[in-house]
Amino acid sequence: MRPRPRDSMADYTGRDLLAGRHALITGGDSGIGRAVAVAFAKEGADIAIAYLSEHADAEHTAGLVREQGRECVLLPGDLGDAAHCRQVVEDTVDRLGALDLLVNNVATQLELDSFDELTDEQWTHTFDVNIHSYFRVTAAALPHMPEGSAIVNTGSVNGLRGNKKLIDYSATKGAVHAWTYAMAQVLAPRRIRVNCVAPGPVWTPLIPSTMEEGHVEKFGQQVPLGRPAEPDEIAPSFVFLAAERMSSYYTGEVIAALGGETHPG
Repeated sequence: MRPRPRDSMADYTGRDLLAGRHALITGGDSGIGRAVAVAFAKEGADIAIAYLSEHADAEHTAGLVREQGRECVLLPGDLGDAAHCRQVVEDTVDRLGALDLLVNNVATQLELDSFDELTDEQWTHTFDVNIHSYFRVTAAALPHMPEGSAIVNTGSVNGLRGNKKLIDYSATKGAVHAWTYAMAQVLAPRRIRVNCVAPGPVWTPLIPSTMEEGHVEKFGQQVPLGRPAEPDEIAPSFVFLAAERMSSYYTGEVIAALGGETHPG
């Protein structure tokens, strides 16, 4: 990618906001997931990263986490598969010893020129990865998560307003937002907070790998700030929502980081 995304949190200074915590981050090998993993590590958490097959990216992220003196466990495999969703949770608990932070972040997307191009196979795959994995990983994680745990989901501006080129992706992100609202109510009596970060355009590897060249060149220019966000600019919102000291009264929130858009639509 040119320019390379800023996703290593190089200028971020931790304050032990997550000291002693244990986090599972799905889709944590690159982009927003990488930045969140490093930020959490700088705040004192040990990290497990679930990812598909981008082993070099995952190893790079693990190196950044370990530079902070924190443990990093790598868990490759397809989160569109129900059994693997359960397995990554068990592996996280076995290898980190606990689980009290969950970041559901994994996602897939593919641009379409017309609705006729959207196949049943693509629709099903997008839902399996983008929302079914959130349900399945969360369901497997909850028996291990004590009072005071936090779940942070990754939504999208496209789940707030839709996108004619990302029909299935938009539908899943809208589901993520509704899932966040519902689960926050369900888990409030257990004092487990559930929130969501819904970014606008963010410069991650997902963009050039899934969008046509002309769209990539203009990506993010439509927002008032005139550019996409860097992953490093989004990750602090995840820290805020994960840290009891910062956000103990926040649950069921969708934080929309939209580069100056005041109303997505």
